[in-house]
Amino acid sequence: MKLNERKLNILKAIVKDYIETAEAVGSRTISKKHDLGISAATIRNEMADLEELGYLIQPHTSAGRVPSEKGYKLYVDMLMSKSELSNEEKKLIQDCIQNNVSHIKDLIQETSKLLSQLTNYTTVAVAKSLNNQNVIKYIQLVSIDDNKILLIVVTNNGDIKKVDLTSNVYLDQSKLNLISDNLTRKLLGKSIVDIDEKLIAFIKYEIGEYSNLIDGLIDALNFNMSEEEFVFSLNGATNIFNYPEFNDIIKAKSFLNMIEKKETIDSMLKSKGIQKDNVNIIIGSDNDFELAKECSIVTATYNIDKDLVGKISFIGPTRMDYARIYAIVNYINLLFNQK
Repeated sequence: MKLNERKLNILKAIVKDYIETAEAVGSRTISKKHDLGISAATIRNEMADLEELGYLIQPHTSAGRVPSEKGYKLYVDMLMSKSELSNEEKKLIQDCIQNNVSHIKDLIQETSKLLSQLTNYTTVAVAKSLNNQNVIKYIQLVSIDDNKILLIVVTNNGDIKKVDLTSNVYLDQSKLNLISDNLTRKLLGKSIVDIDEKLIAFIKYEIGEYSNLIDGLIDALNFNMSEEEFVFSLNGATNIFNYPEFNDIIKAKSFLNMIEKKETIDSMLKSKGIQKDNVNIIIGSDNDFELAKECSIVTATYNIDKDLVGKISFIGPTRMDYARIYAIVNYINLLFNQK
């Protein structure tokens, strides 16, 4: 069944109302609150179709509907309207950035702290530490036997990282030397967070059938690059208690235990979701952690003069105000690009 404009408008209205109220939305509410030009009975029929298609859920018999994970994803990907920040909010963000722009780590951490207060969500700042920039200096692949390859990564600080890789095809040392030279040229001077999806795709395209080596390289760098290179800062951890979805004290405590572990947060932020410009939006089950499947994570990556300086992530219930968060991260990106 195709989603026509009427169904899309009804779905959009339900998502927006549920984000605001956390209460199941009925057809009469939609009819009264939104000028859709159709009767409550027609809305009720369309809602039934949307439920059958998996975009809505009816939590209780005779109750209204709430968005499903599939519904949220469609909303974020296609239906989300542009949101505007108030002048007061813009001024607060401007002042925070202006006061910290000369100190990159403070810039990301203080901005993240402010955004937790403005949005009432938990935020995580991942700030680049300029005191210890551990970046790639040299890459070498060495043949061990028919399908085993030793990856050696030398960093600018003199660290040597080694990891065993498995190749789908046999590669002699002369071929490995060519691939090593190619990787070194492409990745020289980059840290793990500088290696984005576009660069990975480009390198994989260039080395063709040997592209599986790149996955091993990225995994090795994720595990081995110095932890001191990036500093994590968690803000508003207890904000989750403000949402009825986490009124259960056991669930809330489990959430706190989860986000207090740096390794868990690091893995959560690396999950792949909906990509919109410099923003990655992870909704529900797109996250690998069971408890986080009731959460959404919005992560914005920021650059100044094309240099990556850090990331800011928002963690909240799937009923997150995506349009507002998206407006905030885009406004910050605009300010950063003016520096």
